[in-house]
Amino acid sequence: MPKLLKRILIALAAVAVVGFIAFRYMRMETKKHSPEESYAFFADDFKLEVTYCRPYKKGREIFGGLVPYGKVWRTGANEATLLEASQDFTFGGTPVKAGAYTLWTLPGPDQWEVYLNSGMYPWGVDFDGNAQRDPAKDVAAAQVPVVHTPDVEEQFTIRVAEDGSALTLRWDDALISVPLSH
Repeated sequence: MPKLLKRILIALAAVAVVGFIAFRYMRMETKKHSPEESYAFFADDFKLEVTYCRPYKKGREIFGGLVPYGKVWRTGANEATLLEASQDFTFGGTPVKAGAYTLWTLPGPDQWEVYLNSGMYPWGVDFDGNAQRDPAKDVAAAQVPVVHTPDVEEQFTIRVAEDGSALTLRWDDALISVPLSH
C-alpha cells in the first residue's frame, strides 16, 4: 500500500475518533443542564414509560419566552420526548395502539395542543431550533387548558396522575393535563 494512501487512512481514522469523542463530550455536557429521566406508570398490566430531558427554569421566562407561544415544542430538552405504552390506551379521547411515540406540544397562554406522533426524531429540532415533527405522523392530538398555579416548578416534569386519568406536564407556573385511560 502506498505511503500516501496509508497516511490518508490514518488521518481519516483520527478525524473519526476525535469527532466521536467530541460528540460524546458535547452530549454529556448538554445533559448536565437538562438531565435525562425515565418515568414509568404501572396499573395492572398497563405500563406507560416516558423518557425525556428535564430543563431547569433558572430564573428565565419559560412560556412565551424560552418556549414561544404558537410554535411546536419538542416538550423537553435535548432529544424528543418518548412515550412507550405496553397496551392500547386513549390519549385526549383518541384511541392509540400500544407502542412507542414522541410527544410534542404547541403552547399557548391559555390552551395547549398536545400531540402523540409515530415518528422517531433523534434530536427533535433542526439547526434553526424548529421542531422536526412531521404532522402527517400524528396519531392523537388533544387541546387542553393551561392551569396557572401559585407555586413554581423549577424543573420540567412529566407524570401520570395517581389514578392514571391524565398525563401531566408541569413547569414554571403551568400545569397541563391530558386525559388518559387504559
